[in-house]
Amino acid sequence: MGGGTRGPGVTLYLIDLAGVAVFAVSGVLAAGRKKLDLFGVVVLALVTAIGGGTLRDVLMDRGQVFWASDPTYLVVITVVALLTVQWVKRFPTPEHALELADAAGLAFFVISGARIALDAGLPGLSVVVMGVMTGVAGGVIRDVLTAEIPFILRHRQLYATAAIAGVAAYLGAGGMGIAETPASLVGMGVTFALRLASIYGDLRVPAFHLGNE
Repeated sequence: MGGGTRGPGVTLYLIDLAGVAVFAVSGVLAAGRKKLDLFGVVVLALVTAIGGGTLRDVLMDRGQVFWASDPTYLVVITVVALLTVQWVKRFPTPEHALELADAAGLAFFVISGARIALDAGLPGLSVVVMGVMTGVAGGVIRDVLTAEIPFILRHRQLYATAAIAGVAAYLGAGGMGIAETPASLVGMGVTFALRLASIYGDLRVPAFHLGNE
């Protein structure tokens, strides 16, 4: 994560930076809802932003985790967190702001994780799983620490489904010969669009019920 100076490497690095930035925003907003102090705000922003990528790097045995080898990530997260604190002090927070920041972070990190897994030669199903885990883990940690039900477990929301669809779209686009960057944009767009449909359009996955209940 973050290595490389040209071509797809640069694109992946920018996706990663964008992902940690918007997940940091979601961490700040979650901390604000719980009225944490400034230290707690920054800590929650950090764990939200690095949680998914850290899990990915550990599971894939990539050696040093991405933020330890490149402190730019920690700087970006901290700066974004502090700027977000100042912003919400001065301006009203838009409705669904936390959900939207989380949706954007999910879209960025799902594809980031999938690309890294694909580059490592993992089979398609493993690429999907690794992409989904990278996308959802930070938000789960954030919600657990703030005593909230994680988005991935909230009643019938399109969350893991959106992540899976995004990775599938990314892999499908690549299989059709579409270049890496446009394929990544397709995958991120599908993930984000499905989350928006769930947030604003009340699109839900079917519920499972036992036959006798």
